[in-house]
Amino acid sequence: MSPAEGEVVDLCRELIAIDTSNYGDHSGPGERVAAEYVAEKLDEVGVESTIYEKHPGRSSVVARITGADSSRPPLLIHGHLDVVPADADDWTHHPFSGEIADGCVWGRGAVDMKDMDAMVLSVLRQRMREGRIPPRDIVLAFLADEEAGGSWGAQWLVDEHPGLFADCSDAISEVGGFSLTVADDRRLYLIETAEKGIAWMRLTARGTAGHGSMVNDDNAVTEIAAAVARLGQHEFPIRLTKTVRTFLEEVCEEFGIEFDENDVEGTLARLGPLATMIGATIRNTLNPTVLSGGYKANVIPGTATAEVDGRFLPGMEDEYFAEIDRLLGPKVQREFIHHLPAVETEFEGGIVSAMADSLLAEDPGAKAVPYCMSGGTDAKSFQRLGIRNYGFAPLKLPPELNFAGMFHGVDERVPVDALRFGVRVLDRFIEAS
Repeated sequence: MSPAEGEVVDLCRELIAIDTSNYGDHSGPGERVAAEYVAEKLDEVGVESTIYEKHPGRSSVVARITGADSSRPPLLIHGHLDVVPADADDWTHHPFSGEIADGCVWGRGAVDMKDMDAMVLSVLRQRMREGRIPPRDIVLAFLADEEAGGSWGAQWLVDEHPGLFADCSDAISEVGGFSLTVADDRRLYLIETAEKGIAWMRLTARGTAGHGSMVNDDNAVTEIAAAVARLGQHEFPIRLTKTVRTFLEEVCEEFGIEFDENDVEGTLARLGPLATMIGATIRNTLNPTVLSGGYKANVIPGTATAEVDGRFLPGMEDEYFAEIDRLLGPKVQREFIHHLPAVETEFEGGIVSAMADSLLAEDPGAKAVPYCMSGGTDAKSFQRLGIRNYGFAPLKLPPELNFAGMFHGVDERVPVDALRFGVRVLDRFIEAS
């Protein structure tokens, strides 16, 4: 076992034990303690880093490691330090204990994404100790606020400090590189090359205020409720992007399933737990999440509001909002709470070959395939600088583990063996990239 494989578990546990819960309103503990931890681990092996803060306690760490050929564009490796909140009463093991049980490291952030943070740190710490210089410069970014959209992390750094990343050509980060078992000797490793855009919107209906006992045909509550019902019940048509089509073709071929383009949902249903994760990437989606209006049972309010979570596929933003506006009608206005673009990157080139070859070297049954993520990551910020983004946090997973359910779920955990596998793959990848 290499030093990095030996260290990665402790690094992951120690990061999990630092509570960096992000409540979305900047009331949580922040990332400062975790940022200082990362900076200290880098400093121990001679890597100088800088902590950046838009707001006290909301901290990101950025460092640059000089490679053998500094004329080449650097590789950006980024991860986030914040996690979504967790209620300890719901968990088998305390979410901020980093406990090892049943061959796994348990805790909030075990897969989203302190596992990747730990793997990157352990690999680069070993390489620096051994004097193994990467082929090209590496820019490291351990970021704040990803779980709330990155406005105090990646978005702010790209806006205010773009020079830190502007010369990078490619980036790797979370929610990709994990395995899907086809057979005992065959696994697909899903590389994220696309993700849906985000549109969190506030809807407002305005009407005529009045007494609850009167007839009122201009009721804001009625109007907002009807609009929310139309949106919530609407099923957007299936739209297969290049990434999703390629993924479905590859997966169906491996499983020996016919890819029926006339029954995409039926095809997905045959893929088991993966259907939930991939099913949200075959169409645009919108879900109502908040509804409010009025303050007293006998008073008709002049305004009523709702909030909705919208996600749209790459290349379909205009079509998406045109349909939403049609459903809303003329009496309901929308505004963005948070709006980030969809992204899509070609699954080709030297960096993709480096991923595929590194996986294959550690797992002879590996095959890398592209996929689209229904959620969003900090890739949305870095793509504004022209950086090609890939989800590549390599993990060889047991087939019975519901990995998709780990994200933001109860009893989040990552297998110890998967962490060590990821360390070996990332080391090979860095050498080949």
